[in-house]
Amino acid sequence: MSGLTFTKLSVGPMDNNAYLLTCTATGDSLLIDAANDAERLLQLIATAPSGISTVVTTHRHQDHWFALEDVIEATGAASLAHPADAPEIPTATGTLNDGDTIPLGDCNLTVIHLVGHTPGSIALYHDGHLWTGDSLFPGGVGNTRGNKANFESLINDVTTKLFDRFPDETEFHPGHGKDSTLGAERPSLAEWRARGW
Repeated sequence: MSGLTFTKLSVGPMDNNAYLLTCTATGDSLLIDAANDAERLLQLIATAPSGISTVVTTHRHQDHWFALEDVIEATGAASLAHPADAPEIPTATGTLNDGDTIPLGDCNLTVIHLVGHTPGSIALYHDGHLWTGDSLFPGGVGNTRGNKANFESLINDVTTKLFDRFPDETEFHPGHGKDSTLGAERPSLAEWRARGW
Protein backbone atom coordinates (compact mmCIF):
# COMPACT_ATOMS: atom_id res chain seq x y z
CA MET A 1 0.00 0.00 0.00
CA SER A 2 1.53 3.28 -1.08
CA GLY A 3 1.79 6.13 1.36
CA LEU A 4 0.22 4.53 4.44
CA THR A 5 1.11 2.00 7.07
CA PHE A 6 -1.36 0.64 9.61
CA THR A 7 -1.41 -1.31 12.84
CA LYS A 8 -4.34 -3.48 13.89
CA LEU A 9 -5.15 -3.93 17.59
CA SER A 10 -7.86 -6.25 18.95
CA VAL A 11 -9.49 -4.94 22.12
CA GLY A 12 -11.94 -6.64 24.48
CA PRO A 13 -14.33 -7.83 25.57
CA MET A 14 -15.80 -8.34 22.08
CA ASP A 15 -12.50 -8.60 20.19
CA ASN A 16 -13.06 -5.39 18.27
CA ASN A 17 -10.41 -4.30 15.82
CA ALA A 18 -9.01 -0.78 16.08
CA TYR A 19 -6.69 0.49 13.36
CA LEU A 20 -3.97 3.14 13.54
CA LEU A 21 -3.21 4.53 10.07
CA THR A 22 -0.10 6.63 9.48
CA CYS A 23 1.08 8.59 6.44
CA THR A 24 4.64 7.45 5.79
CA ALA A 25 5.68 10.81 4.35
CA THR A 26 4.42 13.11 7.10
CA GLY A 27 3.76 10.91 10.13
CA ASP A 28 0.16 12.14 10.38
CA SER A 29 -2.09 9.46 11.89
CA LEU A 30 -5.73 8.65 12.56
CA LEU A 31 -7.54 5.94 14.47
CA ILE A 32 -10.44 3.87 13.16
CA ASP A 33 -12.82 2.84 15.98
CA ALA A 34 -11.80 3.68 19.55
CA ALA A 35 -13.57 0.52 20.51
CA ASN A 36 -12.42 -0.29 24.04
CA ASP A 37 -9.37 -0.50 26.33
CA ALA A 38 -8.53 3.20 26.20
CA GLU A 39 -5.19 2.61 27.92
CA ARG A 40 -4.06 0.15 25.25
CA LEU A 41 -5.32 2.41 22.47
CA LEU A 42 -3.41 5.37 23.91
CA GLN A 43 -0.27 3.24 24.11
CA LEU A 44 -0.72 2.43 20.44
CA ILE A 45 -1.35 6.08 19.57
CA ALA A 46 1.84 7.01 21.44
CA THR A 47 3.80 5.07 18.80
CA ALA A 48 2.60 7.47 16.10
CA PRO A 49 5.15 10.20 15.26
CA SER A 50 2.75 13.04 16.06
CA GLY A 51 -0.17 11.39 17.83
CA ILE A 52 -3.51 11.34 16.01
CA SER A 53 -5.54 14.12 14.44
CA THR A 54 -8.76 12.20 13.94
CA VAL A 55 -10.81 9.26 15.17
CA VAL A 56 -13.25 7.82 12.64
CA THR A 57 -16.07 5.71 14.07
CA THR A 58 -17.43 3.24 11.53
CA HIS A 59 -20.92 3.03 13.08
CA ARG A 60 -23.05 3.73 16.13
CA HIS A 61 -22.78 0.46 18.06
CA GLN A 62 -21.20 1.03 21.45
CA ASP A 63 -18.62 -1.72 21.14
CA HIS A 64 -16.97 0.45 18.47
CA TRP A 65 -16.78 3.66 20.52
CA PHE A 66 -16.65 2.62 24.17
CA ALA A 67 -13.20 4.23 24.61
CA LEU A 68 -13.89 7.20 22.33
CA GLU A 69 -14.44 9.86 24.98
CA ASP A 70 -11.22 8.94 26.80
CA VAL A 71 -9.20 8.89 23.57
CA ILE A 72 -10.60 12.25 22.41
CA GLU A 73 -9.98 13.80 25.81
CA ALA A 74 -6.38 12.56 25.87
CA THR A 75 -5.50 13.45 22.27
CA GLY A 76 -7.72 16.39 21.28
CA ALA A 77 -8.45 14.58 18.01
CA ALA A 78 -11.50 15.30 15.87
CA SER A 79 -14.26 12.69 16.14
CA LEU A 80 -15.97 11.87 12.84
CA ALA A 81 -18.87 9.61 11.84
CA HIS A 82 -21.69 9.47 9.29
CA PRO A 83 -24.54 11.88 10.11
CA ALA A 84 -27.08 9.04 10.33
CA ASP A 85 -25.14 7.53 13.25
CA ALA A 86 -23.32 10.54 14.72
CA PRO A 87 -26.11 11.57 17.17
CA GLU A 88 -25.65 8.25 19.00
CA ILE A 89 -21.85 8.52 19.15
CA PRO A 90 -20.51 10.66 22.02
CA THR A 91 -18.10 13.48 21.22
CA ALA A 92 -18.74 13.38 17.46
CA THR A 93 -17.40 16.73 16.27
CA GLY A 94 -17.98 16.33 12.54
CA THR A 95 -19.64 14.15 9.94
CA LEU A 96 -18.61 12.15 6.89
CA ASN A 97 -20.76 11.44 3.85
CA ASP A 98 -20.48 8.96 0.99
CA GLY A 99 -17.69 10.01 -1.35
CA ASP A 100 -16.00 12.38 1.11
CA THR A 101 -12.24 12.23 1.41
CA ILE A 102 -10.34 12.38 4.68
CA PRO A 103 -6.88 13.91 4.23
CA LEU A 104 -4.13 12.12 6.11
CA GLY A 105 -0.81 13.77 5.43
CA ASP A 106 -0.08 13.19 1.74
CA CYS A 107 -2.81 10.53 1.50
CA ASN A 108 -6.57 10.55 1.23
CA LEU A 109 -9.10 8.06 2.55
CA THR A 110 -12.40 7.75 0.68
CA VAL A 111 -15.62 7.34 2.66
CA ILE A 112 -18.10 4.69 1.46
CA HIS A 113 -21.58 4.67 3.03
CA LEU A 114 -22.99 1.14 3.49
CA VAL A 115 -26.56 1.10 4.80
CA GLY A 116 -27.93 -1.91 6.67
CA HIS A 117 -25.91 -2.93 9.71
CA THR A 118 -26.77 0.57 10.91
CA PRO A 119 -28.14 3.54 8.93
CA GLY A 120 -24.79 5.33 9.06
CA SER A 121 -22.22 2.56 8.68
CA ILE A 122 -19.16 3.52 6.64
CA ALA A 123 -16.07 1.93 5.17
CA LEU A 124 -12.82 3.70 4.32
CA TYR A 125 -10.68 3.02 1.24
CA HIS A 126 -7.08 3.75 0.32
CA ASP A 127 -4.92 2.16 -2.37
CA GLY A 128 -6.19 -1.40 -2.40
CA HIS A 129 -7.32 -1.53 1.22
CA LEU A 130 -10.79 -1.25 2.77
CA TRP A 131 -11.61 -0.83 6.44
CA THR A 132 -15.18 -2.13 6.57
CA GLY A 133 -16.35 -1.86 10.19
CA ASP A 134 -19.16 -4.36 10.71
CA SER A 135 -20.51 -4.18 7.15
CA LEU A 136 -18.32 -6.88 5.59
CA PHE A 137 -16.53 -9.87 7.10
CA PRO A 138 -14.93 -13.01 5.74
CA GLY A 139 -17.97 -15.20 5.18
CA GLY A 140 -20.68 -12.57 4.91
CA VAL A 141 -22.08 -9.13 5.49
CA GLY A 142 -22.75 -7.67 8.93
CA ASN A 143 -25.60 -8.66 11.20
CA THR A 144 -28.96 -7.14 10.27
CA ARG A 145 -30.83 -8.95 13.08
CA GLY A 146 -33.31 -10.68 10.81
CA ASN A 147 -34.55 -7.43 9.26
CA LYS A 148 -35.06 -8.32 5.59
CA ALA A 149 -35.06 -4.73 4.34
CA ASN A 150 -31.82 -3.96 6.17
CA PHE A 151 -30.21 -7.11 4.80
CA GLU A 152 -31.25 -6.27 1.23
CA SER A 153 -29.87 -2.77 1.64
CA LEU A 154 -26.56 -4.02 3.02
CA ILE A 155 -25.99 -6.82 0.52
CA ASN A 156 -26.84 -4.43 -2.32
CA ASP A 157 -24.49 -1.71 -1.03
CA VAL A 158 -21.66 -4.15 -0.38
CA THR A 159 -22.11 -5.63 -3.86
CA THR A 160 -22.33 -2.39 -5.81
CA LYS A 161 -20.06 -0.12 -3.76
CA LEU A 162 -17.34 -2.63 -2.91
CA PHE A 163 -17.34 -5.81 -5.04
CA ASP A 164 -18.45 -4.10 -8.29
CA ARG A 165 -16.04 -1.21 -7.75
CA PHE A 166 -12.78 -2.78 -6.57
CA PRO A 167 -10.69 -5.67 -7.92
CA ASP A 168 -10.18 -9.09 -6.38
CA GLU A 169 -6.82 -8.25 -4.84
CA THR A 170 -8.37 -5.52 -2.66
CA GLU A 171 -7.78 -6.38 0.99
CA PHE A 172 -10.40 -5.62 3.60
CA HIS A 173 -10.02 -5.20 7.32
CA PRO A 174 -13.22 -5.71 9.35
CA GLY A 175 -14.36 -4.53 12.76
CA HIS A 176 -13.88 -7.99 14.27
CA GLY A 177 -11.77 -10.98 13.34
CA LYS A 178 -9.49 -11.72 10.44
CA ASP A 179 -8.80 -9.83 7.22
CA SER A 180 -9.62 -11.14 3.75
CA THR A 181 -9.72 -10.07 0.12
CA LEU A 182 -12.65 -9.28 -2.12
CA GLY A 183 -11.50 -12.05 -4.46
CA ALA A 184 -11.66 -14.66 -1.71
CA GLU A 185 -15.23 -13.65 -0.82
CA ARG A 186 -16.64 -12.78 -4.26
CA PRO A 187 -17.66 -16.38 -5.20
CA SER A 188 -19.93 -16.48 -2.12
CA LEU A 189 -21.99 -13.36 -2.86
CA ALA A 190 -24.89 -15.29 -4.42
CA GLU A 191 -24.89 -17.72 -1.48
CA TRP A 192 -25.00 -14.85 1.03
CA ARG A 193 -27.91 -13.26 -0.80
CA ALA A 194 -29.81 -16.55 -0.98
CA ARG A 195 -29.39 -17.37 2.71
CA GLY A 196 -30.51 -13.88 3.74
CA TRP A 197 -27.76 -13.09 6.24
